[in-house]
Amino acid sequence: MIPRYVPDAVFHTRVRNPALDGDNPFEWQNLTTDDVFAGKRIVLFAVPGAFTPACSDSHLPGFERLHDEFLAEGIDRVICVSVNDAFVLYQWGLSREISKVHMLPDGNGEFTRKMGMLVERSNHGMGMRSWRYSALVKDRMIAKFFAEPQFRDNPAGVPLDVSSAETILEEIRRG
Repeated sequence: MIPRYVPDAVFHTRVRNPALDGDNPFEWQNLTTDDVFAGKRIVLFAVPGAFTPACSDSHLPGFERLHDEFLAEGIDRVICVSVNDAFVLYQWGLSREISKVHMLPDGNGEFTRKMGMLVERSNHGMGMRSWRYSALVKDRMIAKFFAEPQFRDNPAGVPLDVSSAETILEEIRRG
């Protein structure tokens, strides 16, 4: 069962600090659920994993491509969450030339578990991962939610049918 509100969690992120020298001008910054969602209209989408085929070729690029259209509909930020660490999400975003979608690491799976969307993917050596979904979040309240069907552990794959950028944008436009 999907919670009515996004759950309390801590996201362990890395942010650029221009005062730092060297090859790694980043430092840790912990963000809470309130930091990310409170008082904002957010389009959130979750992927099973960085660098995986459907996530890399369709899901993430779709939200990047439609980013400005989401903003035109009053969305404050478009966020991709994945049970991957900050380093992996950063490199994945770079590899796909993502500059608009905010990459939010859920490395410990805390947020995903509390959302009720954590599934086992050990049959593919992926451990615990997120089920694929998208949501409209208004001031922490989940206003619309689109989870892919047949939620279960160890699926052969996770479809990309109902959680696409096009689907949620159409629903936002309908009101």
